[in-house]
Formats: sequence, C-alpha cells, structure tokens
Amino acid sequence: MNIRIIAVGKIKEKYIQEGIKEFSKRLSRYCSLSIVEIEDEKAPETLSEKEMEIVKNKEGERILAKIPPNSFIISLEIEGKLLSSEDLSKKIDDLMINGINDITFVIGGSLGLSQEVRNRSDFKLSFSKMTFPHQLMRLILLEQVYRGFRIMKGEPYHK
Repeated sequence: MNIRIIAVGKIKEKYIQEGIKEFSKRLSRYCSLSIVEIEDEKAPETLSEKEMEIVKNKEGERILAKIPPNSFIISLEIEGKLLSSEDLSKKIDDLMINGINDITFVIGGSLGLSQEVRNRSDFKLSFSKMTFPHQLMRLILLEQVYRGFRIMKGEPYHK
C-alpha cells in the first residue's frame, strides 16, 4: 500500500517534526509512505473573500499537480465525514480489498482547500468540527493511519 500525504506549508516546530519522523518510521512496517510539501501562498493577514479564493486556487493547482492519476484521494475537511479510529481502519482496509493500493491524503493550508481539490476528492474526512493548525494535523493524521494499520492487523495499541 502506498500512502501519500500532500500538505500545504512546511513544518517549522521541532516537536512536530520529531513526531512526524517517529510515526513515519512506525508506518514503514505497513506501507510505503511519502510526504509532499506544497509551498503555501504568501498573503496578508486580512483578505477579502475573493482574495482568499485566489490563494486557495493557487495552492490547489500545486496540490493537484502532485496527485497521481490513479490515487484514491482523501481530503481533510471540517465538513467531511467524522470517523472513529476503527472506521478509518476499515475504510483503508476496504480500499485495499477493492484493489486500491495508492491513497493520497490532502491537507490544505490555513484557508482550507480550493473547490477544485474538493471536487477531485474521493472521500472527505473530518477529524473534528474544531479547527487545527495544518502542521499539527499532519502529525495527527499519521498517528491515526498508524493506529488504523494496527487495528487492521489485530495488533495491540492503546485505546
């Protein structure tokens, strides 16, 4: 199974980098993992709705350029479907059973994802109705994918 995470922005915080490194290492037992960082669009603090759309569209073009044609796309969106860890594990397992061996998770920038990226998504996933920093979301996603593989394999992992 190939798991790819396409995320807008760089990770600057050392504690998040260390966590990502740890879960990437743990996941190497279960899948081939790649993390693709997309440059975030520089923008002033206050933007009009139109300017926000322009920023999201520019980031969206960069995201779409990195998605392989046959990959199953799971976008992280507040409005997406809320799943338990067990449900996410089952979703990944079901995809593998159905012959899908390439999954791309997409994490947008601080303004979210462009409509074009959202339209391209095969499944919209929400971790919470709360907003999280997109850098931290990368670590949370890796932990949940790792937990999902442990659940799938019937291996122990804290609850």
